[in-house]
Amino acid sequence: MFSKSCEYGLRAVIFIAQQTMHDNKVSLSTISKEIDSPQAFTAKVLQQLTRKNIVKSIKGPYGGFIIEKEKMDTKLSEVVRVLDGDSIYTGCGLGLKQCDASSPCPLHFKFVEIRDQLRTMLENTSLKSVADDMNADLTILKR
Repeated sequence: MFSKSCEYGLRAVIFIAQQTMHDNKVSLSTISKEIDSPQAFTAKVLQQLTRKNIVKSIKGPYGGFIIEKEKMDTKLSEVVRVLDGDSIYTGCGLGLKQCDASSPCPLHFKFVEIRDQLRTMLENTSLKSVADDMNADLTILKR
């Protein structure tokens, strides 16, 4: 459903948010290890998120990545928008180029419901709430 970039980006910001709540800065290598993603790929994703001010990169020997306190209320929908755009909310469930209400694919109307539910969930879920779940050991990022 999400691109690999978006999957890794979501995992990364959730992990960084969790660590930020413990006043930890997190290195790229630690993030990559903890979310099970290639380091070079993770670096590119984090660069995009840093440019959009979702994640902050701190340089130097005691540097790393954090999420500033005021950014902890960022919704997951914003992370998805930065990394994947809005196509997840408009694209065809089967990947067809020509699919809409007047010329639907076999999954069109069912997929519209799923997209709407997904949008609602992403728009109502903050980095803080997901990090809280991680800190309470209710969820995991690695298999």
